[in-house]
Amino acid sequence: MSELNSISRPPVNYRESGGGAMNFGRASLLLLFAMLAPAGSTAELAVGSFPSIQAALDANPGCMIFVPAGDYTITEKIRLRGERVGLYGPGRIIQQSADQPIIEVENARGAEIRDLTLTRPEGKMETDQEGILAIRCRDLVLENVRVIDNRTRSGAITLRECKDSRISRCVVRNYMRVAIDDRTASEEWGYAFNCIDGTGISVGSSTGTLIEGNRIIEDNFVPTPALKAKHKLGDWVKRNARKGTFISQAVWDAGYVDNWQQGSGLIVTSPEASDLTRILGNHIENAAQGIDVHSDHVIVANNIVVNSFMGMKAMHGSRNVLITGNQFTKNSLWAIGLMPGAAAHATNTDGGSIIAHNIISDFGHGDAQWIWGRERSPFKFDTGQQPDDPPLADVIVQGNIVQALGPARYKYAVVIAGGTNAPRGLHFSNNLFHSGSQGVSNVELPP
Repeated sequence: MSELNSISRPPVNYRESGGGAMNFGRASLLLLFAMLAPAGSTAELAVGSFPSIQAALDANPGCMIFVPAGDYTITEKIRLRGERVGLYGPGRIIQQSADQPIIEVENARGAEIRDLTLTRPEGKMETDQEGILAIRCRDLVLENVRVIDNRTRSGAITLRECKDSRISRCVVRNYMRVAIDDRTASEEWGYAFNCIDGTGISVGSSTGTLIEGNRIIEDNFVPTPALKAKHKLGDWVKRNARKGTFISQAVWDAGYVDNWQQGSGLIVTSPEASDLTRILGNHIENAAQGIDVHSDHVIVANNIVVNSFMGMKAMHGSRNVLITGNQFTKNSLWAIGLMPGAAAHATNTDGGSIIAHNIISDFGHGDAQWIWGRERSPFKFDTGQQPDDPPLADVIVQGNIVQALGPARYKYAVVIAGGTNAPRGLHFSNNLFHSGSQGVSNVELPP
């Protein structure tokens, strides 16, 4: 097609890419658009009346634009700006350019994207760009959007510096790719290695975010020995002259790391900026890390995390996190982990949190079990990454179940790290923990 953001359609009868011509003349089609359009809009606010989706948006600032069923091929990102702007409808937008996001929303207030499918074509699915990138938005709504085969090291759906946004009932499928994790700029690490990487939903430096009812699923990059061998995953491709301070001499000499599954199904990061986050009722499957929290005042409730090597963690100064009513099944490294991290400091501490009424089942039965072995733990409460990280403190753990059917594939149900900045103020009550191969916990659990 000769025009950017062009629309495939016959001159009179609209033709869907997967079927025959619809039996509507132009007048009937516009009447249908009028019936489907939001209250207060007109039939002309559909992309069929304009040469491109971008042209429709540019000609109608502050309006919702209807995208009918069919394929819409673009080579530049679609840009949403201003107040109450948006796109909705059953159409599928296909981004042909690997160096462009599909949709970018910036400095918008009350913008909405609903019901669309966003994807990339065969042979062009790997990218460093987002499916949806939202920057400095207020009251953004993403609902019932499908982002398929946007395989990126970034987030398939990414929010940055947003306020009071909502991501609801979206589907993110196949968001990971082969990549190199380069940590040579850091004195703590000092090496780069082959990995698979990618994140389904990524939120950074944002407040008041609601992430609810989404499905985040990876079908392609399941961590098998064959996949590891094919891409030499975990093998180092570069190292600094001096060993990183975070790693042992044995790992440095080996030039290999186990954590070649990178990224998360869902991450909320920027721990000193992100606040007031709700992560509710999402389904996450075959992720590396299921839910990764670096935020304060967070509710993680009623989610299902399946076959991810790590169910969830909260660290880097995550304070007042409520983790309740979740299902974690077939995790391999840990299901729930709380710990400080390199970003923690005296005014950015971890703790004041509650872990209650979660069910952890079939631990150690996931696809990554062969990587991590059977000496891991469903619950982990750890020390920091650096000696001066303030300890994790003041956590209530109550009413949870760790159930093993058959021999347990873990050493302890609960591991609490020791040392000078070991976790403090942990309280356990009314939990049902099936014993691991060496007991319920590595230390006596404080009441």
